[in-house]
Amino acid sequence: MKRPEQCGCIKDIRDEIDRIDQEIVRCLGERARYVHEIVKYKTDRDSVVAKDRQVVMMGKRAEWAREHGLAPELIQTIYRTLIEHNIRKELEALAVQQAKH
Repeated sequence: MKRPEQCGCIKDIRDEIDRIDQEIVRCLGERARYVHEIVKYKTDRDSVVAKDRQVVMMGKRAEWAREHGLAPELIQTIYRTLIEHNIRKELEALAVQQAKH
């Protein structure tokens, strides 16, 4: 791992970006496993959508973005996409779960 200022050429920088992106994808995979598990504790569409949780989450992610010198709007867009995807997946899993009972 090199710090940005230690990179001596564009290849070094791209290699580090690739390494970071691989770690981001790994973390998203880990996050997805938790999302998959949480469906066990949800009982209906409202508990899946969890509007109050979304509001709190988005505010916290915006705060974290500012702390790291990032645009809160960018981070919120990324998380909005994640949340929409996860809601679809959770609703599918909930339907399967309810069909078994």
